[in-house]
Amino acid sequence: MQTLSTEILTQTIRQRPADSYKGTYGRITLIGGNRNFGGAILMASAAAVYAGAGLVTTITDPSNQGSLHARSPEAMFADFNDLAQTQELVKGTDVIVIGPGLGTSSQSLSILNNVFSVVQPEQTLVIDGSAITLVAQHQLTLPQAHLIFTPHQMEWQRLSGIAIAEQTPERNQPIVNQLNATVVLKSHRTQIYTPTAVYENPLGTPAQATGGMGDTLAGMVGGFVAQFTNKTDAVLAAVYSHSAIAEELARTQYVVLPHQIIDVLPQFMKEHECKD
Repeated sequence: MQTLSTEILTQTIRQRPADSYKGTYGRITLIGGNRNFGGAILMASAAAVYAGAGLVTTITDPSNQGSLHARSPEAMFADFNDLAQTQELVKGTDVIVIGPGLGTSSQSLSILNNVFSVVQPEQTLVIDGSAITLVAQHQLTLPQAHLIFTPHQMEWQRLSGIAIAEQTPERNQPIVNQLNATVVLKSHRTQIYTPTAVYENPLGTPAQATGGMGDTLAGMVGGFVAQFTNKTDAVLAAVYSHSAIAEELARTQYVVLPHQIIDVLPQFMKEHECKD
């Protein structure tokens, strides 16, 4: 197992060329946020915007539209009840993040299946939160794509069948290989499984133990993957950045809120970009 360090940041975060435009940094579409859990998709969307993704579209319950535009006016809105429009938007994106606040209702399952039906092999699909639970509960066939799962330990138990107490690298890796995916297994020391290696994030603080942390990380992962060439490094850098910012904030705060990590993210990325 390899331990992450600050080197992953300068290895991944590149200086922006002078001739950049928004298309340079990828199109990302985030799907989730039912009427009860709108905050999850709002945090994920803000994280993708602040991470630097070029174009961000949020497909969510219409009750979240006002809050989305108030928090992240840079993000475009679409109604996840419009299945045809959702399909067209998903087809035209580079990265899809699905699951934050989606829920596990029959409507949620319909939305997830609708998205899975049009995902293309060249796209990256980040599956988070309740979307992981739906995949596990209904034994859904995964689309052909660059898959990234971001489960906490209970979600991983549902998906893998491995009890939390038995989630060791030796047990986890064969399931990761079966999924043909990258898996970000969130815990107090998050581990990232790829088809060829396992990495551990040495950072993290109890101050992060609050709702929305995982949604924020999913948005950051999507935002990093959308704009940086090496997708594995992008995932690793997002995970490391998330905890590094939290640790810095926790020096003077009893609790670190997800939106605080989001707000600091552009400055943090600037401080750690490659200077070459």
